[in-house]
Amino acid sequence: MYTRTVRLVLTFVMIMAGACAGTLATASTAHADGCYTWSRTLSQGSSGADVTQLQIRLGGYPGYGSVLAVDGEFGPATTAALKRFQSAYGLTADGVAGPNTFNKLYALQDDDCTPIHFSYSELNDCNSTWSGGAVSAATAKSNALHSMWKLEAMRHALGDQPITVTSGFRSYACNSAVGGASNSRHLYGDAVDLGAGPHSLCTLAKQARNHGFRGILGPGYPGHDDHTHLDHRASQYWSAPTCGI
Repeated sequence: MYTRTVRLVLTFVMIMAGACAGTLATASTAHADGCYTWSRTLSQGSSGADVTQLQIRLGGYPGYGSVLAVDGEFGPATTAALKRFQSAYGLTADGVAGPNTFNKLYALQDDDCTPIHFSYSELNDCNSTWSGGAVSAATAKSNALHSMWKLEAMRHALGDQPITVTSGFRSYACNSAVGGASNSRHLYGDAVDLGAGPHSLCTLAKQARNHGFRGILGPGYPGHDDHTHLDHRASQYWSAPTCGI
């Protein structure tokens, strides 16, 4: 009887411990992801590499005319961007990144960390190495990733209809071959050209103002009547006269 009682008690304790452990795991993290898995809740005041990863994915939600810094510091601007992201996807807009926010981000990204509707190959029809431009291959590829997450936000805001990318990263050789400007942002991997599709070029140019692009050139600007150009130049310059920009 004594042995049986002890076993029952021990079994009960083990079951409860397992249940508590499961509860803690669920509360502290969402499911594992092939690209990146967040392991803690993030909110204003947090800092670190996990905040940086969050900011990359929130880059398209800075607000009109703004750009979200990717600096690993969770400040007011990141809080505001997160709230916009949460609202856009029907989540509680509390500015706190927890399991629900992370699960939505996991659903929006592929295993190579690109958003599900855009790819590295789509933003680079020049070469497969991302080399030969104005910055290192790693930097050019990283810049393109930031652009893709901004485009993903823009795509969602436009009703989740496709956005057609016609040009992205260019090496100096590729840029020269297409007659690009000698100081083109395409050489840095942070520029994308968009063609008309479900949306007009003017619709794309106007919408881009909400998604963190400092450079917007569209119809009415010399050489841009057949595409809308977006980039991450150092200071804001928007010009699409035909579109009223």
